[in-house]
Amino acid sequence: MELRDLGRVAYLPAFQAMQEFTAARGEATADELWLCEHEPVFTQGLAGKPEHLLDPGAIPVVASNRGGQVTYHGPGQVVAYPLLDLRRAGYFVKEYVYRVEEAVVRTLAHYGVTGHRVAGAPGIYVRLDAPFSHQALTGPQPAGQPFAGLGKIAALGLKVSRHCTYHGVALNVAMDLEPFSRINPCGYAGLKTVDLSTIGISTTPQEAAQVLGHKLSVHLAP
Repeated sequence: MELRDLGRVAYLPAFQAMQEFTAARGEATADELWLCEHEPVFTQGLAGKPEHLLDPGAIPVVASNRGGQVTYHGPGQVVAYPLLDLRRAGYFVKEYVYRVEEAVVRTLAHYGVTGHRVAGAPGIYVRLDAPFSHQALTGPQPAGQPFAGLGKIAALGLKVSRHCTYHGVALNVAMDLEPFSRINPCGYAGLKTVDLSTIGISTTPQEAAQVLGHKLSVHLAP
């Protein structure tokens, strides 16, 4: 997998470039992993509902063809776009999602943070009161509160075209989290969003991108 560091780029040109790369690739095209930060933007997935976009203000809103609902991208967040041929990799979409999430879990573990999955809600979450605790999530969450005590630290939004993936995963590192209050993140009202900085981890987006890029390269291997 060829690694490309795009630096800080606007969302729409990156989205268009992913589409063009995927449309033009053939059986021999090497897989790539793009790492970047985006200028502030809200993106709506294919399932996005306008009522989840509460108050965008001056931040632009871009319609995307990824899965999922609305999310926010901005400086201080690492965005990883795996451009992968699943047929050549030898696994299907469900396992691909698991592997991407596992790469995020292992990236958090690098910093001593325990990441959790929530059934039916793609992405990775941390315990707000004990982000370093290894205690598993057990039992059902309180009625109407599927994310009680949790904060979302990484969001997934994926697309597969002709067995090839694009879009990807966003890991919050050290960013202004205020724009998340202007939406229902990923379509969930009241869902708290956190980054590594707010749970006590001091690192840079550049360092976190290196760690995440390495974990994705390992866990997405055939």
